[in-house]
Amino acid sequence: MSLPEEDLTCPVCCDIFKDPVLLSCSHSFCRNCLKHCWDTGIRQCPVCRKRRPKTNPPSNLALKNVCEALQEVKRQNSEQLEDKMKCNQHREKLKLFCLVDKQPLCVVCQSSRQHKRHECLPVEEALLDCKDQLATSLKNLQDKLKSLERIHRTSVDMFKYIKSQRLETEKMIKSQFEQLHQALYHEESARLTAVKQEEEEKIASVKVKIKEISAEVLSASEAISVIQRQLKEDDMVLLKNFKVTQDRCNGKVLGFDMSGLLVDVSKHLSNLKYRVWEKILSNVDYTPVTLDPNTAHPCLILSDNLTSLHYSKQSGCCPDNPERFHMSAEVVSTTALDSGRHHWIVETGSNHDWLLGVASLSVRRNAEIFARPENGFWTLCFRDGEFRAMTSPPTPLTVSEMPKQVKVQLDYNKGMVSFIDPADNALIYSFRETFTEPLYPYFYTQSSQPLRILPEKVLIAMLRQ
Repeated sequence: MSLPEEDLTCPVCCDIFKDPVLLSCSHSFCRNCLKHCWDTGIRQCPVCRKRRPKTNPPSNLALKNVCEALQEVKRQNSEQLEDKMKCNQHREKLKLFCLVDKQPLCVVCQSSRQHKRHECLPVEEALLDCKDQLATSLKNLQDKLKSLERIHRTSVDMFKYIKSQRLETEKMIKSQFEQLHQALYHEESARLTAVKQEEEEKIASVKVKIKEISAEVLSASEAISVIQRQLKEDDMVLLKNFKVTQDRCNGKVLGFDMSGLLVDVSKHLSNLKYRVWEKILSNVDYTPVTLDPNTAHPCLILSDNLTSLHYSKQSGCCPDNPERFHMSAEVVSTTALDSGRHHWIVETGSNHDWLLGVASLSVRRNAEIFARPENGFWTLCFRDGEFRAMTSPPTPLTVSEMPKQVKVQLDYNKGMVSFIDPADNALIYSFRETFTEPLYPYFYTQSSQPLRILPEKVLIAMLRQ
């Protein structure tokens, strides 16, 4: 059972115990607090005034462990709360709410191209509006639920038929989902639920129709009985009641539209595999360049998806293979480029020590050499606040604002490596060379801040015969 925080507070400094000691009177104090009290010449317990023992008080290890655990929990809670209030991308406090994209923003997000023209509100105002909208949505859903609960089930024959439709549709859905990877199980479950929901809706609709028909049948039967009784009455009685009887019998016959009551099988099965694949593909990132961990310097830390890297002073455990860069914090991509046009965008962010570009297949990886064209490198460099193209000698570059992203564009056949600022598509620098061997996308950093290769959107094109 956890102790209340006041029981873990030093009576002297009124803070959580730090290195607590235990007196013979059972009172505990921080070691430094007790020392300061005794340095004044008063050698007694600050609480009960009992004279201290001649020996130094022992450490209260149990209390110390509890206090340290409490401090760790408070620190983690504080970090988690602070992290939730910050933008995942820019690490700034979320102060605004985009009314277009319906998401909280920081001031950096608001000034970005994505949200620049969007209307935003302070999060305090947006929170009130969102709560009102959710309250309205909740009421609408509650009303809808009550309405659905009032719908009666349909006839047994139609129920059985719709159920068989549902079972057959499930069978076909499962048959196709069995051909997909395990990652598709969630999508399968969602579509089975849709079939079940439509089954229930169609059954409810048919039951309503049956109820209406039953009511009409009952009304017609009653009218028949009335006419039969009138025909047995005296002639004059029949004539006196004729108008009332005739008006009752001439009621409008209702029409019953029975179309659209069956399960829309084609909606669930038409192009099912393609539609599922298209949906999943829209949520999948494609990165044109991925890093080769077999080439990474031991001090480079690569992300699990091999699209970002940063520097660590603690060298990792990795084999001393020939492909690896041994002398400098470098890494290249997995695929060699030896023809055509290619491009990739690297987010540099707050990293202030990096090189980006391409490197030849034959560059030396066990020696420290300059990343210049004569050594098989075509790169940009940002280090010690200087932005340069790594020519021989390096060419200083002047930009109005240091780009946070750099687009590397390679036209192998034309012998051109270009560096572009994606923010305005402005050319930063371009190398011209006659390439004679395959090239690899190249990265260097000696910063703990990451370099990240950005994913690109995948477009689906239909080829029509």
